[in-house]
Amino acid sequence: VQLQASGGGLVQAGGSARLSCAAPKRTFSNNAVGWFRQAPGKDREFVAAINWRGGATHYADSVKGRFTVSRDNTVYLQMNNLKPEDTAVYYCAVSRYPTTSGDRQHYLYWGQGTLVTVSS
Repeated sequence: VQLQASGGGLVQAGGSARLSCAAPKRTFSNNAVGWFRQAPGKDREFVAAINWRGGATHYADSVKGRFTVSRDNTVYLQMNNLKPEDTAVYYCAVSRYPTTSGDRQHYLYWGQGTLVTVSS
């Protein structure tokens, strides 16, 4: 399964960016999808997830109130009020379950990631 995350780039602190996660049709229509990120020298961490219907979401405390995950045939991560500490490679991933989870072990398929750099 090939997932393609896009939308990264250089953003000033306080700015916004929207990431997209695309996949072949029906790849994740019955599965939750999550966003993770990995900053240089750090472990990959959970950011946000949305359930298979799009009716339930789950966020890391560090992004609550700033990031919004949504989906139609593509999964999006709207990032507002970006901070330098949000700088990382962002990955989308498809869960083996229909419900949201922050546990990396629940995710089967991973995209290649897109780099978001937030300048101060």
